[in-house]
Amino acid sequence: MNVTHASDQVISFAIWERPQMRQALAVRDIATVYLLLQRVGVSQRRIAALTGQSQSEISEILNGRQVMAYDVLVRIADGLGAPRGYMGLAYEDAPHDGEPSRAGPYEDADEDEQVRRLLAHAAQVTIGAAVLTVDDWRRPLARVDTPVPARIGDAEVEQVETVTQSLRALDYRYGGGICRDAVVSQLAWSQHLLHVSCSEEVGRRLHRALADQHNLAGWTSFDVGLNGAARQHLARALEQAKYANDPSLAANILYRMGRLHLHVKRVEDALRFFQLGQICAQDASCELTVSMLCANEAWAYGLLGDERLAMKSIRRARDEFNRADRDAAPAWVRFFGEADLDAATGMTHAGLAPTHPAHLAKAAELLSSSVRKRDLTMARSKVFELIGLATAQLQMGEVESGVDNGHEAVTLVGQIRSVRTVDRLEPLESAAAQRAENSSARELRRRIADMRAV
Repeated sequence: MNVTHASDQVISFAIWERPQMRQALAVRDIATVYLLLQRVGVSQRRIAALTGQSQSEISEILNGRQVMAYDVLVRIADGLGAPRGYMGLAYEDAPHDGEPSRAGPYEDADEDEQVRRLLAHAAQVTIGAAVLTVDDWRRPLARVDTPVPARIGDAEVEQVETVTQSLRALDYRYGGGICRDAVVSQLAWSQHLLHVSCSEEVGRRLHRALADQHNLAGWTSFDVGLNGAARQHLARALEQAKYANDPSLAANILYRMGRLHLHVKRVEDALRFFQLGQICAQDASCELTVSMLCANEAWAYGLLGDERLAMKSIRRARDEFNRADRDAAPAWVRFFGEADLDAATGMTHAGLAPTHPAHLAKAAELLSSSVRKRDLTMARSKVFELIGLATAQLQMGEVESGVDNGHEAVTLVGQIRSVRTVDRLEPLESAAAQRAENSSARELRRRIADMRAV
């Protein structure tokens, strides 16, 4: 969404996901928040209208006045559309500065009294006699932990596994920003199950389920730019997977560790994680997992410019993939299909292209193939592949196709809660800049610049 040319539009969520903005929100540095908004074209006048402040107040804040009052911070967050949790406003259980602690209407009474009060309140609201306290709705109710059973069996662990699968599907479709808080909250409850009674076999299955939930928590943290938290969750996930004696899951976790470091351009570190993952995958006798790790190993070799090792890894990835039984593979690796193999192979060729230009056409061919095989259940993957395809096409001089695919990618980025997708626009922006003589390429570059500006 473009905020620089249409001041009456809602500010794009992508702005709040950028690391610099997240840092400013976390410490409630409102001056920096406003400054970063101005850099993408949100005027002081627009900020004032959204937050209910005067332009003179906005100027004072930009000149160093700190905002301390809780209600003003809430008004700013809600007015701008910034997630209140990013400012520590949404989930605080303790009373706020200057705000007296007060029990809710049902917390200081026995059940009969609670029912009486609720019935009286329901009657008043229903007939329109109650005064509705809209401001109070912004504040969360007091947190009450969900109780856990005294003893668990396979049914309870299966519920943990099913929740993880459902949240993973949301991550694939909408990005980590849409479900990370849900994953972390569910994980906090699931961990309580470690303190209850169960059989040894159920306990091992529980550790495996918790390992995969940490795996997803790490992946979604990475997707929203919280790389430190991602490393913590992935480390815990690997420990529990090894404790549960599940080498397939351990391999998947090591793959995700590798992807994190590939993204932040620590390519040699990523390569080591992928190679460690192959050891676990071979122990698990899971051809699909081996294929996935070899394909990503090839991508890393491509970025390092090692054509011989990159092509060797690709050949092995395809051989393992052709022998794999996807239906029998664990849930955490079953996503890796033909589209993913084509995409990783395409990115390998794209990585080799700067030093071996003949690979560029093959990269475009494979990425085009992967895009055709995608639907919106894997929207984030489709975005990555569209970005790679558009970049290759622009570099080859296929400007019209590159611009069309680039615009589709940028549009999808605006619909997904993922910092990674925004980060991955950088090479596409550079490729569009190299075609500055073309007005369509200039427009694509402008859209990307708006998305990446904060």
